[in-house]
This record gives sequence, C-alpha cells and structure tokens, in this order.
Amino acid sequence: MDTHVLERLVAITGTSHAKTTVAQKLAYSYDATANFQAMPDIVLSPSSIEDIKEIVKVCAKHQIPIVSRGSGTNLAAGTTPTSGGVVLLFNRMNRILELDQENLTITVEPGVITQAINEKVASSGLFYPPDPSSMSISTIGGNVSENSGGLRGLKYGVTRDYVKALKVVLPTGEVITTGGKLAKDVAGYDLTSLFVGSEGTLGVIAEITLGLIPEPETKKTLLAFYNELEQAAETVSSIIAAKIVPATLEFMDKGTIQAVEDFMHIGLPADCEAMLLIEQDGDPAVVEKDMALVHQLCLELGATSVQMAKSAEEAAQLSIARRVALSALARLRPTTILEDATVPRSEIAKMVKTIQQVAVKYDLLICTFGHAGDGNLHPTILTDERDEEEMSRVEAAFAEIFDRAIQLGGTITGEHGVGEMKSPYLEWKIGSEGMAVMKSIKQAMDPLNIMNPGKMFAKDTKKRIVVQHE
Repeated sequence: MDTHVLERLVAITGTSHAKTTVAQKLAYSYDATANFQAMPDIVLSPSSIEDIKEIVKVCAKHQIPIVSRGSGTNLAAGTTPTSGGVVLLFNRMNRILELDQENLTITVEPGVITQAINEKVASSGLFYPPDPSSMSISTIGGNVSENSGGLRGLKYGVTRDYVKALKVVLPTGEVITTGGKLAKDVAGYDLTSLFVGSEGTLGVIAEITLGLIPEPETKKTLLAFYNELEQAAETVSSIIAAKIVPATLEFMDKGTIQAVEDFMHIGLPADCEAMLLIEQDGDPAVVEKDMALVHQLCLELGATSVQMAKSAEEAAQLSIARRVALSALARLRPTTILEDATVPRSEIAKMVKTIQQVAVKYDLLICTFGHAGDGNLHPTILTDERDEEEMSRVEAAFAEIFDRAIQLGGTITGEHGVGEMKSPYLEWKIGSEGMAVMKSIKQAMDPLNIMNPGKMFAKDTKKRIVVQHE
C-alpha cells in the first residue's frame, strides 16, 4: 500500500487505533478456519459511521480491499484478508444505542458481543432468540453478516428473522438505511435481507436494529441416550412429526460425547453411540405436555436412558456441554475442521449414515454434532494439516458429504457461510443461473470489487461428481 494512502487511513482513526506492524497485523491474518491465513496491509478500528465512510471513500479511490471483522470466529475463511488491504475492526463500535420496550427492539453497533445483547434485554423481561455457539465471544455484526443460526434455530429461526433495520456504508462511502421498527413494510425490495448473510461483500454494516420477543415463562431440558446413531436421528423426525417444535433439539455422536465428557466431567456416558439434548420453553402447561410426549417418543424409538434436568443450573450446564463441543474436539488433534452440511429434517437419518460411510471410506476420524432439529449437522474431521496425503482425503470426504446433502434436498452450508473455503462449491447448490444473478448484484453494488473480494465467488469452481449412495 502506498505510504501516502497508509498515512491518510491512519489519520482517520488516529495512530493508537491503527495496526501497521507485522506483529500487530498477524492476529488478524486468520480466523477460526483451519489452514487459511493472509496478511492485511493495515488494521483500523473506526469509532463511528463517519470514520467508516471516510475509510471506504479512500479505499474506493485507490481500489483497496476492505474486510469487515468481528471476533474472528468465522469457520469458512470469511474474515481472512486474502487480497490484503484494510481489515475493519469494530472493537470501538460496541455500544448498545437504544432498548425500545414499546416497539420491542434494540439498536446496537456491530461490535457488541451477542451475549451482551441477551443479558441487556433479559433484565427487562425480553428475549433475543438467536444463539450461535460462539455467542459469548462473537459480535452481532458478524452474526448479521453470516446470518448465524444457533441451538434455538428450530423454534425461533435465525439472525435474519430478527433484523429489523440496518445502516450500511456502501462501497461508494454513501450510507443507506434499510427497514425500521415496523411490523409491516413492503416498500420496494427487501434490502435488509439482502445485506444479512452477504458476508461483507456488499457493504459495511454500521448499525443494527433487532426485534425482540417476551421472555418464555419456563423451560425444561431433557437428555436421551442411544446405542444406535440412526435411532437418535429417527427420534428427531418423530418429534417433529408429532407436531412438537422444541426450542432446542441437538445431537451429538459417540466421539463428541466422549470429548465433551473428558473436557467437562459432567457424567455423560462413554458407552452410548448418540445423545439428544432437547429443550422446550413457553407456557408451563404446554412445556409439561410437550416434554412428556418427547420422553415417551425417545423411549419408543430406542433410547436406553432418558433423564430430565432437575434444576435450572443443571439445564444450563447441559446446554454449555453442547456449546463447547468444538472446543472439546479441538483438543484431540492438531487440526479441527468443522462443517455444516444441512438437509431437510426428514433426511437426518440418511445424512448421518452417509457421514459414517464417508469416515470409513476415507479412513478419517469424523465426529458429528449439530442442530438436528433443523437438519443442520456439523461433521467435524480431526486431522493434521501438515499431512498432505490425509488432507487430500479430508477434502474428498467433505466434497462427498456436500454432494450427498444436495442430493437429499439440502445445502452446503446452513449457518457458517460460504466465505472462501466453500466458494468453489457454491455453484453446486445454486446453479450457474443463480451464480449469474449473485454476480450481477455484486457488480452493480461493488463494481470495483473492494468489499471482501475473493469470498463467495471462487476463481475456480469444483467439478461436481455425483456419488451414488445406497
């Protein structure tokens, strides 16, 4: 980057909020994705929308890439600055601007930690449902950019379902305001939804207004253990077929259970093949009725043990056990690659079987957990990126898993996003026509391609070889 341009960018935020040395920039050269790293030219921490506007204008003039970054928990290389340029860090834009109880909204800056929003609204008897596993460290700006899901996605939906309004700095440096504190609004295209999940490729999200709901009156948590993995998958389908929509319906296989137990020591059995974590919340009478039927269905479909949490503290501990699954697995081998192939709920059993077959076929250790209630499974391969031969098998295994998910009516990603890691596979899901539409939107809004370049749109797509499965 030209020295004059670098000095101009530093002047916008001030020297103390700009990182320019190699040592300072190193921490922002990678995110939570395995085997992806690229250095930025500079890391800037704006304090306002005005700062962002000025930074974007300079970058547009000199065609400098911009990568928006929250806490770096991205799992698809979505926040790696693979073309250099500027990394925008929102650690100074971390204010809760307004809690509007009359309209059931909260307005925040993008650097606010998701858990802080939960705690703020809970003090007023309100509830923000989206709860990605990284919620204690991930930022709301990152959640919006990725359209993050979470454990409560089955009943309550994902981030997009709660974003009411946005302020976005466009690639020109202009600011657009979308949506509002409205129950209804069909004035023109749904621009709010366009930016949610766009992974920073269309603009910089600078302010977010979220919808809230009343806090549920009560909650119950149940664990069910199985000797056969497919029985657990079939239980998921049966619960939904019984017209019960739990707040949480999570799945862990044997390898994940063992890793979590070794990590937390909470008494999970080491000899079962699968576990379901099921929560229901809402009206006490409805919760009691739903959980009684869930208990019955688990036993009818082969659960060897079904136990209800005896206290709120025990329920919270069980929920944490599921949230730390990735951290627990990451202790086992040098490289942990977490994916999120997603299928219709009715196809969960087939998808689980495919993952088992793929693990055997490619001689890999694959542990699976995830949001089974909404079909979002997280096959996680424990490997070592230094072993090139094994990594080639890892890539082939994931390609086969993605292929099977699409065959079953699913998708290559349910919540982690496309980023750079999955961009070669995107055309498998949306087709060449879909890619053409997306590229035309990108070209119209960001003709200089300065907003997170290299993400979503791969230079080379993967040739899809459809694998026949039993």
